[in-house]
Amino acid sequence: MCPPSADEHIPAIIQAWYSGAEGGKAIASLIFGDYSPSGKLPVTFYKTTEELPDFIDYSMKNRTYRYMENQALYPFGYGLSYTKFEYSGLIVSKGELKSGETAKFNIRVKNIGQLESEETVQLYLKDVDASVIVPKYQLKGVRKINLKPGQENGVDFELTARQMALIDNDGNCILEPGVFEVFVGGSQPDLRSIKLTGTDLQKCAFEVKGQSLRLEY
Repeated sequence: MCPPSADEHIPAIIQAWYSGAEGGKAIASLIFGDYSPSGKLPVTFYKTTEELPDFIDYSMKNRTYRYMENQALYPFGYGLSYTKFEYSGLIVSKGELKSGETAKFNIRVKNIGQLESEETVQLYLKDVDASVIVPKYQLKGVRKINLKPGQENGVDFELTARQMALIDNDGNCILEPGVFEVFVGGSQPDLRSIKLTGTDLQKCAFEVKGQSLRLEY
């Protein structure tokens, strides 16, 4: 676990994991600006171990970004770059879907910095009207794009019925009618990520109409 003191005194941290035989060269290339980093955290870095549930508590409360109640030190999905990206114009193909239909989205991403770089575009889904306890939001789509300075491209996503579904208290996979919110950006839609990146996410909503639909896992 990364100590909070590091965040207070260090402007950037390279998390290289197990970088392998050529890892040293790759890290050196990163430090000297041969390319711009675009990796995002696949885990959550908590501020302290004290905020984690008891080891014998097997509930999901306050575990992972999906159920975390406190602000993370470094959130899931967060990562720095040598340039900056701007997100705009998130649209959904249809504001109302029949139960079982696929939702389609498009967003514009622009490199407003001075260096060419890749960006990891992330889509998160929130089930607003769920009948059972569900995550705050969940990562449902990732796209990797490369943009030169000043370049802007559109990025497409799709959400299937299975991706919108929940698991009810009886273990069934159910797509329930109701409102869903979608967030798209370079991080998850929490306040800590927005503060660290200085970039807001784009948000839209759609509604699934009709009867609840039971799906296969």
